[in-house]
Amino acid sequence: MSRLQASKGIIVVISGPSGVGKGTICKELVKRLDDACLSVSVTTRQRTPKEADGKDYWFVGKDEFQRRIEKGLLLEHAEVFGNFYGTPKDKVDEAIAAGKVVILEIDVQGGKQVKKLYPDTVMIFILAPTPKELAGRLHGRGRDDEEAAKRRLSQASNEIAVAKQDYQCMVVNDKLNVAVNEIIGIIETTRKK
Repeated sequence: MSRLQASKGIIVVISGPSGVGKGTICKELVKRLDDACLSVSVTTRQRTPKEADGKDYWFVGKDEFQRRIEKGLLLEHAEVFGNFYGTPKDKVDEAIAAGKVVILEIDVQGGKQVKKLYPDTVMIFILAPTPKELAGRLHGRGRDDEEAAKRRLSQASNEIAVAKQDYQCMVVNDKLNVAVNEIIGIIETTRKK
């Protein structure tokens, strides 16, 4: 376990193409950092049988999502593959005030929005070792049909181009433990400043 010696919380944005292992990395960070928490996003997409409302996502209808945008309750929001996702601002602010490392697993659009509001945000983009490896991971997870997998691969090159301009750190997820250790090092260095 790692205990960071800082009282001020920070936001760490973790982004990357579908299939690079963002979710697994974020879960490992929360396990290994005593003061880390994973922000739970609001979404309009359908819940899968294995997901729990309030744990994996807050599942809401499009009208409720729009109401939250209008009331300024979301730190960031974006449409991704026909569904809307957003980060509840109040939960993030509470965690920062409590000195937490707040991990946001969001896309590059959302990452840019967060960085504008919170300039000290640490921006980390996760990459697969190769495009071929990314394609294999997408097909291997069995969540998408062939057409959806092609859309996600096409989107990946756009996300990488944005990340090269807007993200401070690029981490290749070839070996999970190595990638997680690298991210922990980035977080610890930032907290010491």
